[in-house]
Amino acid sequence: MARKKVKYVFDYDSEFLNENDVKKLALSVTHDKDKSEKILDCLFTAEATDEQIAEATGIKLNLVRKMLYKMYDIGMANYTRKKDPETQWFTYYWKFDSKKTATILEEQYNHHKEEIEESLEYEENNMFFVCPNGCRYSFDEATDYQFICPRCDKRLDYKDNSDVISDLKKLGSAYDIE
Repeated sequence: MARKKVKYVFDYDSEFLNENDVKKLALSVTHDKDKSEKILDCLFTAEATDEQIAEATGIKLNLVRKMLYKMYDIGMANYTRKKDPETQWFTYYWKFDSKKTATILEEQYNHHKEEIEESLEYEENNMFFVCPNGCRYSFDEATDYQFICPRCDKRLDYKDNSDVISDLKKLGSAYDIE
């Protein structure tokens, strides 16, 4: 049976919120693409209980709860708790938290951007030497080892890293890194 297409409409305006990145984030937390997408579809449709989500998705209730709590732990989902006056039992109503999710995605973006910038700077400011087995050392490390690989006892030769720099610049272009 084909799944109904759900339109992801965010109640918080952010350049970091888009359906694809939200699904990737959920997958990184739950490690189950199909189930996490089904649960997200329910959370985008309306505020829902874990029982309603389990019924709508066909996923076992304990698994729905486990995934919802994983999403809750990082802030992707929130709940409100209401007490039934007759039974005194609590019912949890779950919803997607777009503001917190946008913050998480922005932090990930900035972290990746910073890593790429640091790697690019390191590659541009160093010369590298490699052994026949692929062990790679900066010039300072190579001189410390007298241009002999300490792992395999083979000679270290200069390795042009312009291809690495080029790859980092291409990767960085998605983050506006020159």
